[in-house]
Amino acid sequence: MEFGSVVQHLENKAILVTGATGFLAKIFVEKVLRVQPNVKKLYLLLRAPDAKSAAQRFRSEIIEKDLFRVLKEKWGKNLSSFISEKVSVLPGDISLEDLGLKDSSLREELWNQIDVIVNLAATTNFDERYDVALGVNTLGAKHLISFAKKCVRIQVILHVSTAYVCGEKGGLILEKPFRMGETLNGTLGLDVEAEIKLVEEKLNVFRAIGATEKEITMAMKDMGMERAKVYGWPNTYVFTKALGEMLIGHLKENLSVVIVRPTIVTSTYREPFPSWIEGVRTIDSLIVGYGKGKLKCFLGDLQGVIDLIPADMVVNAIIVAIVAHANQPCDIIYQLGSSIRNPMRNINLQDFGFRYFTQKPWISKDGKPVVVGKMLVLSNMDSFRRYMAIRYLLPLKGLGLVNAAFCQYFQGRYLDLSRKINFAMRLVDLYEPYLFFQGMFDDINSEKLQMAVRESAADADLFYFDPKCVDWEDYMINVHFPGVVKYVFK
Repeated sequence: MEFGSVVQHLENKAILVTGATGFLAKIFVEKVLRVQPNVKKLYLLLRAPDAKSAAQRFRSEIIEKDLFRVLKEKWGKNLSSFISEKVSVLPGDISLEDLGLKDSSLREELWNQIDVIVNLAATTNFDERYDVALGVNTLGAKHLISFAKKCVRIQVILHVSTAYVCGEKGGLILEKPFRMGETLNGTLGLDVEAEIKLVEEKLNVFRAIGATEKEITMAMKDMGMERAKVYGWPNTYVFTKALGEMLIGHLKENLSVVIVRPTIVTSTYREPFPSWIEGVRTIDSLIVGYGKGKLKCFLGDLQGVIDLIPADMVVNAIIVAIVAHANQPCDIIYQLGSSIRNPMRNINLQDFGFRYFTQKPWISKDGKPVVVGKMLVLSNMDSFRRYMAIRYLLPLKGLGLVNAAFCQYFQGRYLDLSRKINFAMRLVDLYEPYLFFQGMFDDINSEKLQMAVRESAADADLFYFDPKCVDWEDYMINVHFPGVVKYVFK
């Protein structure tokens, strides 16, 4: 691979970005606009019923975010005109054919203009409604490939998946694609169309009996988890993302397609500034619960590796991969993580969290600092259940409240205690497959890409994504924890 200048390759490119209000998408948009103001156009697909609603979402959920402050400082009063010239906001929905774009003239414009498609649209809730997850994570990939085939100038499609499509597999996890219908446990009969039909039939039954929307939502969540486990995946999110990868591989034909699989994405390491994050991401649920004093005990292997990658590194790898594979028919996967080259262990996270929140405790609503102890980490589910019983239920027994306790949880007297128990148990249920995860993500393709950009790109320093450069102690204590407190705790 010969790069010359990565920035120069972005000049005069028309790029379609799906899932534009998402965490990584915002960082991608900001980076491109900041380093290459001569990009031809960024077309941002937002879920919205019309252009006005899309424009409102763009302003409130993207451009007004603190993430864009460096760009605002750079352009000052000229920012609005710059954005108007370089960004086109599209109301649509990736779960629909033609990406939900209703305007035929707009579709024609895109088919004639688009050089690059970056698919960042996803629903990342582990227990998302099955119909919703299939629509976005699976059918969205299918609709994207169909749309790309109509783009006469298309050079490359980059699809962002997740490294955890591997399920609970241990050992070295290779950068290899899924075959259509492949399952993790060997169960036969996996078929995307059949899954869609099952969902439709289930929804029709619920509508026929007059089920409430809440009942339908719970049923769809349960169905997603059940269907995932039938074929060996631990949750709806990774199952539907794996199905999306299968459809892309099956339908791509001669298109140049790159799949990027990040591990656990954390706050920005360096650009546009350190610490920016948005939403409660995977490990941040634990950080928030611990820092606020709600989570004193958890489950896991203290010596196990927790695979993290800062968000700006993921975006840099995305941009480099786009440049590397433009106009070169390919089918390649890049796993982006740190478990092979710079692993951090759960015991480190436990230590860093204790040190940070001891030195800088969270101030609660009553104005008092929350005092944290070192989180107790238990090694199995039986130990965790015994701990919860001893810590929370036995004191109630001592008060003579054995029979009344659970009723009183919902009557207010023990509501706070109930919330703490439910919070901890929900986290354990969702994260149990990863608490003892023994996989290490092979990243040989990513390493080759890093080497190529270092050797031949004049602006390689702008597009760093080598996890070896991260000092986890410094990053967690001085970058990530402060970012979570600033942007997530509120």
